[in-house]
Amino acid sequence: MTFVLVVDDDPAIRRTLSINLRARDYDVETAGDGRSALQIVEERTPDVILLDLGLPDLDGVMLLQRLRLMTRAPVIVVSARTSSDDKVEALDLGADDFITKPFSIEELLARIRAAARRTAGERTSACVQVAGLVLDVGDSRASREGTEIHLTPIEWKIVDHLVRRRGRLVRQTELLQSVWGPSYERQTNYLRVHMSSIRRKLESDPTRPVLFVTEPGMGYRFAPDAGNQVGAGDV
Repeated sequence: MTFVLVVDDDPAIRRTLSINLRARDYDVETAGDGRSALQIVEERTPDVILLDLGLPDLDGVMLLQRLRLMTRAPVIVVSARTSSDDKVEALDLGADDFITKPFSIEELLARIRAAARRTAGERTSACVQVAGLVLDVGDSRASREGTEIHLTPIEWKIVDHLVRRRGRLVRQTELLQSVWGPSYERQTNYLRVHMSSIRRKLESDPTRPVLFVTEPGMGYRFAPDAGNQVGAGDV
């Protein structure tokens, strides 16, 4: 079931979209402000986000930038702003589509379907099984001995980047730029915090990591074939 997050400060629009989407078997959550939207995305990864730019707490453009650091889910801007400059800015900052209010429900639904299809088509099946741990980065699912393990969207972005480069050294700057953006390449403390959480959740012994291994002073390596190798601690 496709999960759609509707972010709009207008209760009538949230209600209308919720009714129409649920009638077509979408899983829907709504947020009336930016902070609520960020909290939902932190807890669950939407398949599609519908984003109004006129929010009461955070400017929609600022929220779009923050969402792009947290998730790859397609963002469809649904806004009363009609100038081409607003559209260009939103698209340049990572929006996947832009529809102007008032809009046709059928047109919006068609755009949601198209965005969901693109996302499904871009997913690469990458499933790793090691020592009872199953990591399916294509579907963002992790489990150990059949028990689901919850990772945050940021943790999944880190795991995804490392797993898809299995066995290869991923330098800190590359990982920071991939997950947070080019202006964060010196924020190594971000990696330390999130890697510590990832190891607590995914390593059999987080104090002696063998899957997510630190290469001191350089970066990290996903090394599922390392056998009994003991990884170094955090840099």
